[in-house]
Amino acid sequence: MTNSIQRVAPGPGQESVWDYPRPPRVEAITRRIQVIFSGITLADTTRAVRVLETSQAPVYYIPLEDVQRQYLETSQQTTMCEWKGQASYYSVAAGGQRATNAAWTYRTPTPGYEAIRDHVAFYPQQMEQCLVDGEAATPMPGGFYGGWVTRAVVGPFKGGPGTQGW
Repeated sequence: MTNSIQRVAPGPGQESVWDYPRPPRVEAITRRIQVIFSGITLADTTRAVRVLETSQAPVYYIPLEDVQRQYLETSQQTTMCEWKGQASYYSVAAGGQRATNAAWTYRTPTPGYEAIRDHVAFYPQQMEQCLVDGEAATPMPGGFYGGWVTRAVVGPFKGGPGTQGW
């Protein structure tokens, strides 16, 4: 952490994103994860995995079996993560609404990240609601990262103005 960044001390039951590792860690969780778009529950699972990376809120990857895939449209968008490999994107279309490149997956993740294969993550800023055990998550600042901010995590979070070099 650079000298200008002030880590928020976690309270009881909280985690600091500054205690997350780099490279990121993948861990299975049993929390109930739900994604709602245009009034439709796109995903509902207790079998998600989360990816934890320094300065970023957790990203929840949901097994494709627990996603209503008929609402996902394969996109031409791809990006490269230095840790996880090449991501492929989906647009979401449901209830007369569309969110372009709103979800992503790693079809062939790099070694160490096999647990996210056949899983999909959603940008909370493009969904109606993303819930962790019933708590509505908010998106990380800036719109680039897909982390879900809840009361269980404290920052500061990468993505806002002045955080590019973190």
